[in-house]
Amino acid sequence: MTSSKQKRAAARLAAVQALYQYDMEGTQLPTLLDEFHRHRLGMEIDEAQFAQAEVAFFDDVVKGVVARRDEIDALLASKLSEGWSLARLDKTMLQILRAGAYELMARSDVPTGAAISEYLDVAHAFFDAREAKFANGVLDSVAKAVR
Repeated sequence: MTSSKQKRAAARLAAVQALYQYDMEGTQLPTLLDEFHRHRLGMEIDEAQFAQAEVAFFDDVVKGVVARRDEIDALLASKLSEGWSLARLDKTMLQILRAGAYELMARSDVPTGAAISEYLDVAHAFFDAREAKFANGVLDSVAKAVR
């Protein structure tokens, strides 16, 4: 049995993966969402079971980041240290920050601490503690600006 919290966590991880694919391959949004709905969310791929995800939440994060990307990127860029730009960030880290920023900006139903903590968990799946700490700092700054 998958809890609501686990479904949201799976949706966040899948959203970061979908945004990465969108960014890197330019897959059209309807095609991308359909592919994730049919082949990724809660499916078994190469014997790895993907957790059940909250599909509506996944869709909202992916569509929201795509729709508000310029606004999100401007906000993120304003929170980076002097001499840093979004272009310098690892592509996966950029998607984690975009998804986290979107959730902080648009999902007032999600507590600030929960949103940041969940995206830190995603960051830890891909990066070491130092980079996860970087994500924490940026998302904390975003939260202070938008909440």
